Amino acid sequence: MKFHSQKLSGVFENLSSSASGLSSSEAKSRLEKIGYNELPEKEVHHPILLFLKQFKSVLILILFLAAFIAFIFDKQIDTYVILAVILLNAIMGFVQEAKAEKAIQALKKMIVPSARVQRNGELVEIKARELVPGDIVFLQEGDRVPADARIIELKDFRTEEAALTGESFPIDKDLKILPEKTDVGDRKNMAWMGTFVAGGSAKAIVVNTGIKTIFGKIAKDLEEIKRAKTHFEEKTDKLAKQMGVLAFFMALLIFSLGFFLRGMEFEEIFLFTIAALVSGIPEGLPAILVIVLSFGVHRMAKRNAIIRRLPAAETLGVVTTIATDKTGTLTQNTMNVEKIVLNNGEEISVSGKGWHPEGNFFKQGKNILPLEDQSLSKLLHVAAICNNAKLVKEEDHYKIIGDPTEGALTVLAEKAGLKKEVISEKRLDDIPFNVELKYRASLAMLIEGKDKEVFVTGAPEAVLAQSVSFLIEGEEKKLTEKDRKEILKRMDKLTEKAMRIIGFGYKKVGSEKKSLSYDNVKDLVFAGFVGIIDPPRAEVKEAVLKAQRAGIRVIMVTGDHKSTALAIAKKVGIEGEKALTDQELQELSEKEFQKIVKKVNVFARLTPQTKLKIAKTLQEQGEFIAMTGDGINDAPAIKQADIGISMGITGTDVAKETAEIVLTDDNFASIVSAVEEGRTVFNNTKQTSSFLVTTNFAEGATLLSTIFLGFSVPLLPTHILWLNLVTDGVAGGALAAEPSHAQVLNEPPRKAKENILSKDIIPFLILMTILMAASTLYFFNYLKPLGLEVARTGAFLVMAFTQLFNALNMRSYKESVFKIGFFSNKYIIIAFLASVVLQLIVVYNGFFQTIFHFDSLNVVDVIKIILVSSLVLWFGEIYKYVQRKRMAFKRRKAD
Repeated sequence: MKFHSQKLSGVFENLSSSASGLSSSEAKSRLEKIGYNELPEKEVHHPILLFLKQFKSVLILILFLAAFIAFIFDKQIDTYVILAVILLNAIMGFVQEAKAEKAIQALKKMIVPSARVQRNGELVEIKARELVPGDIVFLQEGDRVPADARIIELKDFRTEEAALTGESFPIDKDLKILPEKTDVGDRKNMAWMGTFVAGGSAKAIVVNTGIKTIFGKIAKDLEEIKRAKTHFEEKTDKLAKQMGVLAFFMALLIFSLGFFLRGMEFEEIFLFTIAALVSGIPEGLPAILVIVLSFGVHRMAKRNAIIRRLPAAETLGVVTTIATDKTGTLTQNTMNVEKIVLNNGEEISVSGKGWHPEGNFFKQGKNILPLEDQSLSKLLHVAAICNNAKLVKEEDHYKIIGDPTEGALTVLAEKAGLKKEVISEKRLDDIPFNVELKYRASLAMLIEGKDKEVFVTGAPEAVLAQSVSFLIEGEEKKLTEKDRKEILKRMDKLTEKAMRIIGFGYKKVGSEKKSLSYDNVKDLVFAGFVGIIDPPRAEVKEAVLKAQRAGIRVIMVTGDHKSTALAIAKKVGIEGEKALTDQELQELSEKEFQKIVKKVNVFARLTPQTKLKIAKTLQEQGEFIAMTGDGINDAPAIKQADIGISMGITGTDVAKETAEIVLTDDNFASIVSAVEEGRTVFNNTKQTSSFLVTTNFAEGATLLSTIFLGFSVPLLPTHILWLNLVTDGVAGGALAAEPSHAQVLNEPPRKAKENILSKDIIPFLILMTILMAASTLYFFNYLKPLGLEVARTGAFLVMAFTQLFNALNMRSYKESVFKIGFFSNKYIIIAFLASVVLQLIVVYNGFFQTIFHFDSLNVVDVIKIILVSSLVLWFGEIYKYVQRKRMAFKRRKAD
């Protein structure tokens, strides 16, 4: 029901209640029917089930099949090694997932443990979970609202709703009946579960509890959104399927050719077949991919982005749209006084960041001492005394206790050097902010004298209406109608910039005055006004520009007002002169909605459900979405997005637990830095995967060629497993640490459909496969007269060394390894040398010779093998050179 649009009599009637509340028996009856005022428990998966879930990957299933075949045919070493790889991968996945999905639990922290209600005509305190629709609750400053409620009585009642609606300022509540289609953020006669009471008191009737509250709907949305496979998981699964099919096809082909065509003995052809099967499956791929992601995660952490799900590190590389909240994401989520306007028309700009009480005052671009200007000094003294906010320092940052708007005035005063503890006035009495009159007042006395003054702050038109004179150039002058109009015109200029305007007034009273009443708030001297705004973060404009240069669209989805959203969008460089509200979007047809979402970049007064719909629509249009935010209202869209990003400092628990990425500095600029690292991870994923796959192709081609040439098996299954896990593993792990070589943010996003093995890399892989296989077969045949074990030793070393030289190639698809810096990746050099040592130990150590069926080679043959293997590097350099020339010719032709 739309309780905000009903008369109070209708609300009471629909809820079968009255202003005196429910009886205990009626409340108990309703509780049994409706249930507790709490969110439903989310099913918790048993750790064993969560562990077993890690074995669902296509690649893991293929590895299980390979291990099973090896076990059937008594290849024990192969079986144990493959199972060890599977177990390691499962443990890493289990540890990662065990930390996730606590969003519903975080929401429950927002529900208060107790509530003051009227039962049987008496005021009692009960557990908040026992509230039912029809209960009458009492709310006062500092409370957290226990359920959705319609306000029936109030006194200066304001609530802080930023986390729920995105509204930067506290909301002044009233009792007016509203139109049925009024947006949630504009329903001023309602109080919402989980929001804070910023000031005043109220009596309200509970209209919804538990899952039916706004919070409950968000919880339901979160639970219904199922995690889809990430881009990374989809592409690696596809690669695994391709490699698995290729491996089994090659093994079947080799068996058929050898057994039926060439009439080989079963034992011999079976050895070929198992070797082919092992060669086609990239056993080291799961571990290498985790290393690639881990390096990316480490680099992102250095740039203030904490990755909660490893695959998200790569998915960032294909993001095409960043849908960002405003409050706390693009802005600082603080209230800063940016402008002071004195009655002579002078504008004073105030610098500073957040709640930090440090900043400068500028007049016409020049730094000034604010307390030396009499008019400005008076305004600052009124700001310092006439508010209840308190500034508190916590470790390395400051926070405000009290109303954020009053907090802005406290910070302003302290920037000028006026601290409440040492200020020359003492506050004697106070009138809290009155919602109807729109001002608050304080009675102050000079400590060093008996003079007393009334200080007033509030809506500037309200303060101006109570003023008869104004302070100009340090003198009090009579306020004419012309003066009033001029002052109001100046206010409008700041209002157009989406600033909240606060006016200041004062008057002297007799020294005998001991208390303050509303009668004293008249015949004031108007001192001027200030413009308050939740300012954009300093780095955001440059970050938005970087994103746009990278081909990424930036859109704003906020619960704040349209004018504020447009003003901030303009300041940070988000393109577009138009903004649409939730209500305007609801009036569109589905087709019109899809068109608007594609074109408009600023959306305001949005409900969580509409934010979610925008995210879904963009995904349906083929966009890869990164959704950022910090409030409860952002959580459903964060979870729906391909990449959910939350603020680490100002973010609610719900937003953090729903997101894949948490920003430790709450800075939008860090998102763009994370995207940059994500693109590097994307490149490294392709390069390391291609490196591993090239080895598999080369091993398979070698075995297939052997069948046609009538050679013995050059590489045994154990050799291939070593090459795939150890040699590939060491070099592949080093490739995972490859830094970015180009300005990746100057290129458009990768296409989401682009596979790990894309068309552009296939010719290079074929060239490397031919070189590696040909070199291996050449040395196998060359050394065969010295014995089969010597020949296999040579073939093994050739395949190993060509792998290592190819690792140097794979540092970049396009650039020469000498151009990017031969030693710029220290890990690849260490891996190269370590791998050479490992190969030589396996070949010359007696224990390993027995296991691998190797025999020693003379030094001359080893040198020959290394020299021939290095051809892989030189041919790779020639290929890249030709490709660069070809692309340059194409660009010149296009121009």
